[in-house]
Amino acid sequence: MQATKHSRISQLWRSPSSVFAIGFIVLTLLTALFAYRLAPDASANGNRMIVELGAKSPGFSKHLLLVPTKNVQAPESGSWWNGTPDTFQYIPINSYSLSGGTVRVVHFIDEGLSDTLTFSLQQLVPAAIAAQPVQEQQQFFVRHRLRKQTFYLGTDRYGRDILSRLLIGSRVSIAVGLIAVLLSLSIGILFGSLAGYFGGWVDRSVMFLVNILWSVPTLLLVFALTLTLGKGFWEIFIAIGLTMWLGAARLIRGQTLALREADYVQAAKAIGASHARIIMRHILPHLGGVVMVIAASNFATAILVEAGLSFLGIGIQPPQPSWGLMIKEHYNFLITNQPLSAIIPGLAIMMLVYSFNILGNKLRDILDVRS
Repeated sequence: MQATKHSRISQLWRSPSSVFAIGFIVLTLLTALFAYRLAPDASANGNRMIVELGAKSPGFSKHLLLVPTKNVQAPESGSWWNGTPDTFQYIPINSYSLSGGTVRVVHFIDEGLSDTLTFSLQQLVPAAIAAQPVQEQQQFFVRHRLRKQTFYLGTDRYGRDILSRLLIGSRVSIAVGLIAVLLSLSIGILFGSLAGYFGGWVDRSVMFLVNILWSVPTLLLVFALTLTLGKGFWEIFIAIGLTMWLGAARLIRGQTLALREADYVQAAKAIGASHARIIMRHILPHLGGVVMVIAASNFATAILVEAGLSFLGIGIQPPQPSWGLMIKEHYNFLITNQPLSAIIPGLAIMMLVYSFNILGNKLRDILDVRS
């Protein structure tokens, strides 16, 4: 029995498609966990706007002048989970020159368009450095107030780094999948197992509710729950999860109907085991394969529903990045010379959903005892 289980599990690693799916899912999960460590723009939500650099192509590089903002007292360290508070204004420059305690920069406005800005070193360096000789102020300025940044996937129309928002936006897709799966499986297992085990009026009542809700299109049901709960981060996830338990309940009910007639279940009833013990100890453990397949399928569906809601404007709200929201903000770029702003998040959604579908199909094949 143990050898058979191991041989079935090894089938996942013998299939190139399932290895790719698992690898991409793990990569996305790690990216979501360490997004702010990986993102070039580690500010909150990757929302650093440099309007002069709007809609730049992938690989674009520019030197930036970091000008401290006077109205922000937050520390520069920040959090690996929430990002680093932006305490600087980022000004793109073509060149700079130092003359004593004065800095002159050629401010980049657009291709072929620039102007000259002048700053004193003392307004660009900390107070402790400002008390030092001018030469040390200049050295600090060159080391800490000038930065060359490369936008590997280009920028959006607001001048934000697409790569950073793509990495941080992966958190939304992973979070919506996890929450939707937990909610849908919890409710689906509860109602499905009760309906299948007890039958009779319990089964009829549960299936009546399922059929009524099933007759309502999923998006309309999500819209109704969204309008009721609100458009917040968690409200959207809960609304999606509350619409996905129907399929889980039907499948769990069908499996429970078959399992309740098994000899070991009848033996448990004969020795006086309680209904709760029979369901928890003798039925639910045998539904692990079905639950895993449902979880993979619901994960993919939840990602697509969230992306659709964000595209329609009732999902994740700006400035928080979401792959669906990134498509909404830049879908009109598809007919211009900067289509990657919408294509890149679309490809990310497609690959993640594809990976979960492949994993679900492979688990179904492996866990199907009839094969």
